[in-house]
Amino acid sequence: MQQRTGSRLGAILIAAGLVRRLDLYRTLARTWDSEFLDVANTVIDPALVAGLEPRTLIDEGWIPVRAGRDGVLIVATAEEPTQTRRRQIEQRVGRPVRLKVTSDWDIALALRQVFREYLIDEAANGLWQRHPAASAREVLSTGQKVLGLSVASVGIFGGLFAPMLTLLVLSMAIAVFFLVGVLFKFAVCLVGARREAAVPITDEDVAALTDDELPVYTVLVPVYREANIVADLIGNLGALDYPAEKLEILLLLEEEDEETRQAAAAADCPSTITFVVVPRGGPQTKPKACNIGLFFAHGEFLVIYDAEDRPEPDQLKKAVIAFRRAQRQGNDRLVCVQAALNYWNAEENALTRMFTLEYSFWFDYMLPGLEALRLPIPLGGTSNHFRTQPLRDLGGWDPYNVTEDADLGIRAAALGYTVGVINSTTYEEANRAYGNWIRQRSRWIKGYLQTTLVHTRRPVKLTREAGALQALAFALLIGGTPVSFLLSPPLYALFFISLVLPIDALNALFPSPILQISLANLLLGNAVMVYVTMMGAFKRRRYRLVPWALLNPAYWMMHSISSYKALWQLITNPHYWEKTTHGLSEAP
Repeated sequence: MQQRTGSRLGAILIAAGLVRRLDLYRTLARTWDSEFLDVANTVIDPALVAGLEPRTLIDEGWIPVRAGRDGVLIVATAEEPTQTRRRQIEQRVGRPVRLKVTSDWDIALALRQVFREYLIDEAANGLWQRHPAASAREVLSTGQKVLGLSVASVGIFGGLFAPMLTLLVLSMAIAVFFLVGVLFKFAVCLVGARREAAVPITDEDVAALTDDELPVYTVLVPVYREANIVADLIGNLGALDYPAEKLEILLLLEEEDEETRQAAAAADCPSTITFVVVPRGGPQTKPKACNIGLFFAHGEFLVIYDAEDRPEPDQLKKAVIAFRRAQRQGNDRLVCVQAALNYWNAEENALTRMFTLEYSFWFDYMLPGLEALRLPIPLGGTSNHFRTQPLRDLGGWDPYNVTEDADLGIRAAALGYTVGVINSTTYEEANRAYGNWIRQRSRWIKGYLQTTLVHTRRPVKLTREAGALQALAFALLIGGTPVSFLLSPPLYALFFISLVLPIDALNALFPSPILQISLANLLLGNAVMVYVTMMGAFKRRRYRLVPWALLNPAYWMMHSISSYKALWQLITNPHYWEKTTHGLSEAP
């Protein structure tokens, strides 16, 4: 196996469950004629690591432990303590060192303890400290506050002194906005539909990969209050078709979530899974946990999965192929590829059916269309495959943005990176409970609002760096979606009022062009959205879901309820992470 994969013999032995990690490193210590050091039970003085770069210690696998009686610094290492390594470390610390052997896990644990405060601050505030304008920590910039007050003042002034003109201008703007937004989504979906039969990465491509070509791959799995599905999670990750010794799975567990940590400890996890306890401090959000995981990741590539995810087994290999192809074609700006998401409990109730239609339309048609048109792709919350170093260069995720994935996709596009899609699917549990769905969707919509505010702080810079077409697509997709949800209830109310108004009174209020565009929005807009929702059923041959697309207007109203909740939370509690409960499905 070592000859076939090129992996280290020790990693193969551990991944196969043939030896325990500590036994391996104790044996290595004897083989290397060195002493084993139990770092896990050693308290390290933070002064010993003062001035050292944590990233260096993680990458090189060593940590100062204590000063010996002779003044020599005792350093624990997970690599062979050669003379070259000793001299390299002495150069970094500026004093003589004595090397002792410990396990890689113990070094990572010691680093998390000794750099605890640094990690909390870096994970929570690193992006904000380096690029304040790119973080949602501040809801509104000074310029946005001034602009908002100015627009509100103009609106109030117009309403008082020229109410009819103000109503006409506002009505025309809203009508045109809705029409352009619907036509944009329809056009993108049609482009995506042209690629329906395309299979960019075939089974033959995957079969042609040899294990020695595969790099180390890091899998981040943030879990919080999900003790009930930890066992399923372990089984789903175990089904991945990837050499176990090249797989680094980091299970990100919150420090205060004792129940989930106990469930994970009792689940008999394989040795490829490492528990990383995310310390308290800063916003308790999924992106903060992912930033901690990114800090300790060793893989060339990195993917995020949610606790309930069931990725197709060959998904990691398809991502490797996609990145390698981009490199061969000279595209070094591809930072991420997104796998499709879909649901295994699609027909459990009306909500799961609508949820499945929506996701199928989005991932099977909308995202491929955006990729084909080279427009910014807002990432989904899971199954995002990254090149690890460019992801670090981007600053990781914004822990103050509650749709950190969509924000990262737009930030990548604004900085000249590209995002692609791969023909692989991750299956999730569709939300079957209406209250749970409202909580989840309100968080997503609040995140879209946050992302819109963040990336419109410097609209000229965004347009210059990303391009005018890309900036317009961002405005329609990320900003336009929540605005559409917010405007729908008053527009429907106005429609029902118009049914009882005399025609003369209606004509006096709204000129013919506005009425015509509004009628087109009502009839054509709803028809188009029902049609594209129906499209979602066809690629995956879920034909029994097609009639349910007729409920799209009612489903849209549920989005509107969520959007008003999202807007209220954006004002009162912008960084609160509305937790979605998983494991509710009763479907097999």
